Amino acid sequence: MNELTNDRFLRQRDLVPNEKLHNCRVTIIGVGAVGRNVAIQLAAIGVCDLQLIDFDHVDLSNTTTQGFAADEIGMPKVQAVEASIRRLDPSITVESIEDRYRSKQKIGDSVFCCVDSISARAAIWRSVKDRSSFWCDARMLGEVVRVLTADNPGVEKHYPSTLFAQSEAQAGSCTSRSTLYAAMIAAGLMVHQFTRSLRGIPTDRDVALNLLASEMAVASC
Repeated sequence: MNELTNDRFLRQRDLVPNEKLHNCRVTIIGVGAVGRNVAIQLAAIGVCDLQLIDFDHVDLSNTTTQGFAADEIGMPKVQAVEASIRRLDPSITVESIEDRYRSKQKIGDSVFCCVDSISARAAIWRSVKDRSSFWCDARMLGEVVRVLTADNPGVEKHYPSTLFAQSEAQAGSCTSRSTLYAAMIAAGLMVHQFTRSLRGIPTDRDVALNLLASEMAVASC
């Protein structure tokens, strides 16, 4: 067996600090369009302890917009994502919770919020901001993606200013109009912010990307 096949992390070694990945527990709340791809990307780069939280089941439309397989239709999403992770690396510890997020649940130090309503985001934020060291939230509508990051959630000022009443939100869920490629880009931007934090590089607090207009705005406030 040569060096490349003996170490699956060889090509990312200068980009992602493996020793820090091994010492963190990551919670992903919502494993649909964005969250599924976040979970798989985190597993691929070497996160060893993942917690998946989602109450939903795979339906036919999810094979197009979220990347689930046809034989996963009807399965709880957390079970389907866990199976994908175990195929990638069976040594990864995965806790799957088939339920909505509840404030009494123990969570990891790093939290990825991948839910599809602003009211759910606000409730989860209030519950976890003082219990986590890294927070990342993605919002997506069609081909417009926004990723918000806080690597010190307990004192974060910008993120709470992006929350608003559910009555002010656009009609429909965040992913009522979506594509798999936009979800994968959103997931990649989130995981990138996570690796920036691990490397001690300042995270971008607010990234907005309009794929159709080829426009990107970044705020590191």
